[in-house]
Amino acid sequence: DLLGLDVVNREGVHLGVVRDLLPTGPHSVLCLEYPMADGQTGERMIPFVSVYVDGVDRATRRITVDWQPDY
Repeated sequence: DLLGLDVVNREGVHLGVVRDLLPTGPHSVLCLEYPMADGQTGERMIPFVSVYVDGVDRATRRITVDWQPDY
């Protein structure tokens, strides 16, 4: 289960926490929730494919991705 795992990019920047995994046909999409500077909650979507996902470490509850915060 990926829900609740932290997602960080290769530089170690925290991108959010997995709140949902959407099946979209050929692949799934990670739906992340993250706090914004104004106190609101933002949403980020990252395709769950090997091009973007470097690895899932269930022991540390972390997913590492090749993704930038401003994508």
